[in-house]
Amino acid sequence: MLKLYGFAASNYFNMVKLALLEKGVPFETVPFHGCQNPDILAVSPRGKVPVLETEQGFVSETDAILDFIEETQSGKALLPTDPFARASVRALAKEIELYIELPARVCYVEVFFDGRPTPEELKAKAQRDLIKGFTALKQRARFAPYVAGEHFTLADLYFLYSVDLAVDVGKRLFDIDFLSDMPGAKALLEHLGENPNVRIVAADRQAEAPAFLKRVRAVGNSNR
Repeated sequence: MLKLYGFAASNYFNMVKLALLEKGVPFETVPFHGCQNPDILAVSPRGKVPVLETEQGFVSETDAILDFIEETQSGKALLPTDPFARASVRALAKEIELYIELPARVCYVEVFFDGRPTPEELKAKAQRDLIKGFTALKQRARFAPYVAGEHFTLADLYFLYSVDLAVDVGKRLFDIDFLSDMPGAKALLEHLGENPNVRIVAADRQAEAPAFLKRVRAVGNSNR
């Protein structure tokens, strides 16, 4: 049986978890917090989550894990069969990661954790990059009703667990609603929120949140 290493407060862990749930793949979760401990590095070369344990060994990096699951497991297809359509879905997912999730991540500590201010130069860059990222999403996404069209795909995993966080960053730090002129995106977030598997992931995430915040703040205080 596949084993998914990570923690429920991680959005990347939740992307993989939802993929497994949507495909109906049996798996176990293994509590795992990334760091540079030798035992952790034996599982994850850079001490990051998530990690998927397979019969052949460990697979790290979310996009590689999702590709492995799609290529080896049965159940609901999360990529189209047509090569061009597959490439388009992968491009959308990567654009959401690179141009929305990663710029927003720079500000996560200030917005979601202990409130330590993001350096102004980094904050200004994050704002510029997020504006460009959401502009690109508006141009590229179809929202018909899903990001890439009629069917739920890998792009929706990145959308669901990246856009919500970036929107919070925009509202709380920049007084910008990045979805103000994207009704399709708002509708999709609401639609996905009704998915039973999404609700399972959300409940696990909420249950773990207090312990995760305590852990993050303890690490932050030790580094001051």
